[in-house]
Amino acid sequence: MNKSIEQIRTEALSEIEKADNIDQVNAVSTRFIGRKGIVTQYLRDVAKLPAQERPEAGKKANQTKKAIEMAVNSAISRFSSSPKEISDAIDVSLPGRFFPRGTIHPITRITRRICDIFERMGFDIGEGPEVETDYYNFEALNIPKNHPARDMQDTFYISENIVLRTHTSPIQIRFMESHTPPVRIIAPGKVYRCDSDLTHTPMFHQVEGLLVDENISFGDLKGILTLFVQQIFDDKTALRFRPSFFPFTEPSAEVDIACVICRGEGCKVCSGTGWLEVLGCGMVHPAVFENVGYDTAKYSGFAFGMGVERIAMLKYGINDLRMFFESDIRFLRQF
Repeated sequence: MNKSIEQIRTEALSEIEKADNIDQVNAVSTRFIGRKGIVTQYLRDVAKLPAQERPEAGKKANQTKKAIEMAVNSAISRFSSSPKEISDAIDVSLPGRFFPRGTIHPITRITRRICDIFERMGFDIGEGPEVETDYYNFEALNIPKNHPARDMQDTFYISENIVLRTHTSPIQIRFMESHTPPVRIIAPGKVYRCDSDLTHTPMFHQVEGLLVDENISFGDLKGILTLFVQQIFDDKTALRFRPSFFPFTEPSAEVDIACVICRGEGCKVCSGTGWLEVLGCGMVHPAVFENVGYDTAKYSGFAFGMGVERIAMLKYGINDLRMFFESDIRFLRQF
């Protein structure tokens, strides 16, 4: 028995020494100390020996197993660090792989630019949930149930009183409920409407703004938005305020800019008018202030809102809104 285990040990160590690669070493390891290996089976047979021979036989068998394990580990380490093995696995003469750099998405770029302009004018950034109650999305903004103005926004209803927000105006209501004037915030974020064509998508991005304080006038609104338009486009961009209607502002206006393509001379982009609509605005309706507990005799304010995609399309000369969401690398790498 002693001779047999010694022979097994000598044979195993010899084969490991002669191995030319890691695969051969692993094969020797499996044959001798694997689950069904020679040494493993030998250890199981020790129990069949007479009681007085078992301790010595078991001791020598375990020593043999450890010696083989050490030899296997040493050989594997040797082959792993071998220049031959490395050169077989990696061709160091090949050029390195090129990983293209990502860029900031144009919608993110324009959103950051808009926020940066208003932050430098003293506006804070407000946030709110994208799944809203009917109250915050409509009623608190002077749009009660069955009001015709609800038809202006094709709404995704989750339930009778829960909707995907159709604008970021609910952020303004939530902010006013928890803050006393003066208030000066912008509210960027995703909004949702049931619409999809060249100029509309079911999900898009808005930035809305609100300023409330004492003695705020429409002149203040015009000054802020004129500065914004000249910052986001250029200081030569002409703009005009055109009367409009929004249920949460009175008076209300649309802001048009001189066409960025023809500079006001008239072209296909502006339908020959020389003007392009960029955002809506107005003085906050007293009913909105009453809903948040503001003193309408003391405070006044204005609000405005714009679609980020609309600004990006005009800024970059893009004629199909859906291109922003198709993840076409040929389009995105331009930015």
